[in-house]
Amino acid sequence: MRASFVLSEVITGLRRNVTMTIAMILTTAISLGMFGGGLLFVRTIDKMKANYLDDVQVTIYLNEEVSSSDATCASDTCTTLRQSLETNPGVESVIYENRDQAYKRFQEIFAGQPELVELARPESLPSSLHVKLVNPERSDVLVQEYSAMEGVDHVDDQNKFLERFFDILNAGRNGTFIIALIAAFAAVLLIANTIQVSAFTRRTEVGIMRLVGATRWYTQLPFLLEAVVAGVLGAVIGTGGLVALKYLVLDSIIGATGSVIPQIELVEILAWVSPILLGTSILISAVTGYATLRLYVRH
Repeated sequence: MRASFVLSEVITGLRRNVTMTIAMILTTAISLGMFGGGLLFVRTIDKMKANYLDDVQVTIYLNEEVSSSDATCASDTCTTLRQSLETNPGVESVIYENRDQAYKRFQEIFAGQPELVELARPESLPSSLHVKLVNPERSDVLVQEYSAMEGVDHVDDQNKFLERFFDILNAGRNGTFIIALIAAFAAVLLIANTIQVSAFTRRTEVGIMRLVGATRWYTQLPFLLEAVVAGVLGAVIGTGGLVALKYLVLDSIIGATGSVIPQIELVEILAWVSPILLGTSILISAVTGYATLRLYVRH
């Protein structure tokens, strides 16, 4: 089989149905770009979980009686509570924060909002015990155990907030994958339709080739390669779209959050997402092309 002939047939097929080819490439690029965006979502969520779960704490806020009279956690109530936490096998460390320390931290956090700082008073903030866990995902056990203990006003579990936050991110990721799946379905239909039209327009020359001894594989390979080439071009455009999205949109949005959301690195797109998109495009195009040829093309 001459490679030059196959290549020329592929180019001819792509040029002959140029509008359908462009539509097929762009649809494939959109679906792969959305799929790549979903992969970046997953990677970002994983990085955030790794960053934040290590710092997750359970904060035990003490009642007014303890907060107002115990600045060093020397009372029997506070000491008993603290010792119970320190001997708990699920607790890594315990830090006591009295009212004055809580107020100082409040001033530092809201330094950019002086009107809010002026309204707050030390006596409005309770003392607390900041508890770092060995396994942050087991924070609910600690909450249940200490919520009803003497001297405790309420228990704040940071892990619950993170779970809600990650649920929102996961919903965005799932939405991205659903849109990508719909676009991929449209791309598959376009690939199948393009191959059928291409085969129909060249039915006479394919028939002649079969009459002079060409094998079925030899006559159908150019159609299959057309689909693969279009898929590869779609993957390249989809990857380029992700790179452009990173520099034009995502970097500024993520940068505005400070360090809350980790930056998406270029190497993640080029070295991790890009090969997946390329492999997916080749697989889908090849399978769709082969199935279409087997079902609809009889030469």
